[in-house]
Amino acid sequence: MAYSHLLIAIDLNEDCQRVLDRAQKLRQALSCQVTLVHVVEPLTMAFGGDVPMDVSLLQEQQTEQAQNKLNILAGQHELLKENNCHLRYGQPRQEIHLLAKEQKCDLIIVGSHGRHGLALLLGSTTNDLLSGAPCDVLAVDLKTHDTND
Repeated sequence: MAYSHLLIAIDLNEDCQRVLDRAQKLRQALSCQVTLVHVVEPLTMAFGGDVPMDVSLLQEQQTEQAQNKLNILAGQHELLKENNCHLRYGQPRQEIHLLAKEQKCDLIIVGSHGRHGLALLLGSTTNDLLSGAPCDVLAVDLKTHDTND
């Protein structure tokens, strides 16, 4: 099966470059369309919804920083030159699945740290994405630093 539209979900950390590199290779091999997304998670979700102070200014700053990083990344990477970057706000799994459906993507590419033990038990965005995904999901291994994929 050939893929026609890739959705790259990144967290804007340094290791997202590895995900972008893998997506670039797939795009070249398949001559497919690419969309990128970063989801800003509400701070109230990170704190369990029970925050004793107003975090709206912090949330606004977090969103602005994410948009700035996304703009810089889009300007630096050949893969993202087509104004195909999206910044979403909400629960990552839901927002990524929704965008994949909206854009008719047939493969979601995401980085995976391959955590074990307690981190695996608590779940991760990558594991969460697999559940109910509207299309195939490719998890790029971020544990190793070998760039000879």
